[in-house]
Amino acid sequence: MNKTENDSSHQLIINLSILLAKPTGISNYAQNLFPYLKSLNPTLLTAYNYPEFNCYSVPNNLTPADGTKGHFNRILWTQFQLPKIYRELKSHFLFSPLPEAPLYSNCRFVVMSHDLIPLRFPKRFSPLTPYHRYYIPQVLKQAQHIICNSQATADDIVSFYQIPASKITPIPLAHDRTHFRHLNLPTRNYFLYIGRQDPYKNLQRLMNAFAALPNHQDYELWLAGPTDARYTPILQLQVEELGITHQVKFLNYVDYQELPSIINRAIALVFPSLWEGFGFPVLEAMACGTPVITSNLSSLPEVAGDAAILMNPYNIAEITEAMQLLATNSELRSHLSIKGIARANLFSWENTGKATAEVLARYL
Repeated sequence: MNKTENDSSHQLIINLSILLAKPTGISNYAQNLFPYLKSLNPTLLTAYNYPEFNCYSVPNNLTPADGTKGHFNRILWTQFQLPKIYRELKSHFLFSPLPEAPLYSNCRFVVMSHDLIPLRFPKRFSPLTPYHRYYIPQVLKQAQHIICNSQATADDIVSFYQIPASKITPIPLAHDRTHFRHLNLPTRNYFLYIGRQDPYKNLQRLMNAFAALPNHQDYELWLAGPTDARYTPILQLQVEELGITHQVKFLNYVDYQELPSIINRAIALVFPSLWEGFGFPVLEAMACGTPVITSNLSSLPEVAGDAAILMNPYNIAEITEAMQLLATNSELRSHLSIKGIARANLFSWENTGKATAEVLARYL
């Protein structure tokens, strides 16, 4: 890795210790964002080499690939090693693509906050609860400014942490336009859900809604996303009790390369989550021209606009009604397909990057 001689080139450092070889979630955001920050001449703190940037080598055991240990390693590294790097590089400013930064140090920083779901839906004994309850609020209070991914997340930061709205800038995220696009494939007889199987994703109501479909035996429901030993068995038992075992497919983790064709062939994406910081699956499905049914809560209306069917995710009958409508009305499917593609085109990583660079430039 190269460290340039010129100290002024290290004014801005970007903490990319979260980056994974196969990015998901926050790592995916960081990976897509940083190329658009090149105009600020940042130094990247990363375990990888990017020849077109100044890079400073950091350990490669600070990511979700190392599980809870990686998370803990990264918190310790952020608190104790990052301030030393900041001083060594004579930096003026730090940007972190997640809400982590050195506390009670002389580091000036802007952070990105993605969601407060562990506070909205706390899990007993989850280390994420104290992390969101005690660590993150201190980071956000000590930050010069906070970027977040939606107005819904900004509102949560204000209400949960009593941080003034003037300190927060919502900047929407984006999707990979070359990957998620309309492929003109024939529609098959399945509805699709993409994501984890945590309770707040609302899959138990989705199962009940699917089972209540008239002629439900003519359709399938595909769940794309990693199975979870804590929640999948509960869902499988429910599917059995509802008598829809042969129609519900647990696909487990679906390879990134396969996702566009699975999305393109679905009757609709059904994403009934009770809360999302942003909601990538909704944007990716719209980009593919696949009709979307999603919740009228949190950030999801911000992403979907008027290009999806919005329903109350607590109302099973509303979910069923929306699925029935799209299963039987090809004109509506076509209408939503066109609107979804147009809506998705409003989101791009270039826009996200430019808006982020504008915020960071204020503090350099």
